[in-house]
Amino acid sequence: MTKLGNFITGSWIEGDGDGQALYNAITGDQITSATSKGLDFAAIAAYARTVGNPALRKMTFHERGNMLKALALHLRKHLDKFYALSYKTGATKADSWVDIEGGIGNLFANASLRRKFPDETFCIDGESHNFGKNNTFMGTHILVPKEGVAIHINAFNFPVWGMLEKIAVNLLAGMPCIVKPATVTSYLTEAVVREIIASGILPKGALQLICGSAGDLLDHVTMQDVVTFTGSASTGLMLKSNPHILKESVPFTMEADSLNCIVLGEDVTPEKPEWDIFVKEIRKEMTLKAGQRCTGIRRIFVPENKMEDVWKAIAASLSQTTIGNPLNEKVRMGSLAGISQRNEVIEQVQKLLATSQIIYGSLDSVSVVDADAQKGAFISPILLKNERPFASEDVHSIEAFGPVSTIMPYKNADEAIELSKKGKGSLCTSIVTADYAIAKKYVLGAASHHGRILVLNNECAKESTGHGSPLPLLVHGGPGRAGGGEEMGGLRGVKHYLQRTALQGSPTTITAITNVYQPNAVGKNPGKHPFKKYFEELVIGDQIITEKRMITSEDIDRFADLSGDHFYAHIKTTDFSGTMFEQQVAHGYFIMSIAAGLFVDSYEKNPVLLNYGIDELRFTKPVYPGASIHIRFTCKEKLPNDKRVVDDPADLKRGDDIDKGIVKWLVEMIDDSDEVTGVATILTMVAKKSG
Repeated sequence: MTKLGNFITGSWIEGDGDGQALYNAITGDQITSATSKGLDFAAIAAYARTVGNPALRKMTFHERGNMLKALALHLRKHLDKFYALSYKTGATKADSWVDIEGGIGNLFANASLRRKFPDETFCIDGESHNFGKNNTFMGTHILVPKEGVAIHINAFNFPVWGMLEKIAVNLLAGMPCIVKPATVTSYLTEAVVREIIASGILPKGALQLICGSAGDLLDHVTMQDVVTFTGSASTGLMLKSNPHILKESVPFTMEADSLNCIVLGEDVTPEKPEWDIFVKEIRKEMTLKAGQRCTGIRRIFVPENKMEDVWKAIAASLSQTTIGNPLNEKVRMGSLAGISQRNEVIEQVQKLLATSQIIYGSLDSVSVVDADAQKGAFISPILLKNERPFASEDVHSIEAFGPVSTIMPYKNADEAIELSKKGKGSLCTSIVTADYAIAKKYVLGAASHHGRILVLNNECAKESTGHGSPLPLLVHGGPGRAGGGEEMGGLRGVKHYLQRTALQGSPTTITAITNVYQPNAVGKNPGKHPFKKYFEELVIGDQIITEKRMITSEDIDRFADLSGDHFYAHIKTTDFSGTMFEQQVAHGYFIMSIAAGLFVDSYEKNPVLLNYGIDELRFTKPVYPGASIHIRFTCKEKLPNDKRVVDDPADLKRGDDIDKGIVKWLVEMIDDSDEVTGVATILTMVAKKSG
């Protein structure tokens, strides 16, 4: 029997000894074994820091993002291989799609985030602040990759998604990682990592894999490392309490036990579409991945006068679920990941039976298709009923990590909110209601105790990803029992692997360091009009001061007529007493239009392809007739813009074949007294000379 490999220090290495036997969850046959015995965990961590980290830190955000995109495209070519192994974990095709293609989707999503970052190895974070009366001293924040390694200790339920959703983020940030999947399903993780390594897309040391025990890995962490954990709260607490993690103040992100809940709004009745939506959502959450989801619905709260109707509807829906071999097209629910997982679920349900009763399903038997219920890790969906949720603590604290949920009554909205909080923190909660007032009350009342809230109704049901589906651009995590951590979350997630550092100095100095123009920095003579420069030729700080233009009352009148904006402040006959203005004032958008007329190099074609938009437009001082306006126009920031890639050339739009980038310009509108009357950041699309 072959053993799984560990990919460490640049090579595939088998651990010593026979290791832990790994079984097909459907047939009970042994597949392989896993062991990390004999590995030098200190050397593994050192290799990541000394080889992987420098390589990734040298890459820009855009290079790292394109690396993730290339990796996602590569993995999509090997889906059949991954699906074949995924079935052995007990997963159906739908389960596997979430795990495998959902995981790859995380790579694509994080690859797209590169456009939110500069083409640099670092970035500015947040606003800049002027601290000097003479505008010579300022401060901002920068984000740089940490110089350590991200250590990911993952759960068994999503062997692909669980890895890819984490590594996508740390790789985009510029940190290498060590992945330690849960051993029971690590054979699928190993297969994906083999394809990743074989692709040659990642730099050496960017990704290492440990199949088996994590050994003393956490005894070698440093203050530059990050540790993430997905699993039980008890194991997480043990790991989080490691003396080295505490001593080095290592960031520790944990996703642990979560008694997630769903609420049926008081407004929902059987004739409304939300009734069926509620029932279908519960069946889906109980049976998808056989309930082995960190976000799975464990608690169901319904108005007390609808209890019987609701649980009977849920039971009827569950009865339509075919259980068995995922390779059979009729099967909608597979097995648990292994016999040990089944035994643990049964044990937890037995604890819940102290205060609850089974109203659907059985712990003793389950009908399966194309499989042996005894050899495979099969279990029936279990729906429990608890009539006294305020008197029972076990139903709010014991998680049976499988197709198990408990239905409970509530009297009013306040009780529903209070019951949701008794879980002491969860990854997510949902409410099904068509009443916006009910939805608002629940959201504002429950939000403090839940990481994510889904308001589900007929308006969004068809497009909703559902109660249990985290999204790469939204935070995944929850307070309290759920671990208190955050994963994903778009830019927010990436920042977990970056060091935020305050930077102080003169505007010109900070411009030179960050390659982003700061207000009040000394501008540069562009030599020629910046609009005549190609993307590569533009220099941050290229600046022109335009000629002046006087604003007349007739100009304001004409703009009002042309635009249709006859706001009273723009009409010269207005009585301005009691207003904020002394007299007729120019439209802010008129001043912005004049600005464009002053800084745009007209008539001849030039590298500027188009106006891409305006950010941060502000009007800071009124402009009255007789005032003269000029513009200080400065190249602020440059961002690459990838060529559009399509499968069919017919899908290409005009201009898609042009190499180009996005340039941000600082536009300062200045009056006769040298005071800024308005400021904006405009974006233009600029051709590259090479294109």
